[in-house]
Amino acid sequence: MELLAHTRIVMWEGASLWVVDATPATGAEPRRTDFHAHHAIQVTIGLGGRFRLATAYTHVAGDAVAVAADVPHDFEAEGLAAMVFIEPESRLGRAVMRNLFDGAPIVAVPQAPLNDVRPRIAAAFRAPDRDDATLVDLGRTLVAGLAGDARADTPDPRVRRMIAWAAGQIDGPVSLSDAVAVGGLSASRLRHLFVEQTGLPFRTYLLWLRLTRALQAFAAGASLTQAAHEAGFADQAHFSRTFRRMFGIAPAALRMT
Repeated sequence: MELLAHTRIVMWEGASLWVVDATPATGAEPRRTDFHAHHAIQVTIGLGGRFRLATAYTHVAGDAVAVAADVPHDFEAEGLAAMVFIEPESRLGRAVMRNLFDGAPIVAVPQAPLNDVRPRIAAAFRAPDRDDATLVDLGRTLVAGLAGDARADTPDPRVRRMIAWAAGQIDGPVSLSDAVAVGGLSASRLRHLFVEQTGLPFRTYLLWLRLTRALQAFAAGASLTQAAHEAGFADQAHFSRTFRRMFGIAPAALRMT
């Protein structure tokens, strides 16, 4: 598998920060993902490199670009960039949606929330004694800046309980019928409420939870096989296929640093 980028990923509740140093392209075309969609708001910030984000209908190039959750897009990059992925169900995620998008699927991001944190992320990534806690703090600062003063409600408490419960069961089989007692509604009503609140069927959301759990293990140094098993995937191939569908590249093309 050709190496596409050196990457550092840190995660905390509701979000993750990826610092990606794309390797030089071997031909005329830049490094580019497949079209893909994931259940997270993605905000990409140039750290001295160049990038371009595009949906099927439009593209945006610039110093910082945001794509709404579940919007199909592709991504091309040269050099160093940061990406923050924010869970749209979180309070800050909903505030970011309200503050940035105004109904658009892809937007340029104002520079004010980024001016201070951008060079600090680049410096923290390049530091010989890199500290993940520093990157997490910078990621949190970035998300808070992107949310600004926007106010947003959290999802229905029954859906929040389902999400929290499912996250604790993700290393084994989980189904909607298992969540009925947690959600406190009938299966049919829970199914409707979950889609209404998250935009995804419960089963699809479970796959997203498995992927983020496997990604956390992979970023911490686990092999692809170990990461797949920790998150309840059938095998490494299933994890890799899901990762490619949701992020547009194979996980083996990323080298964790």
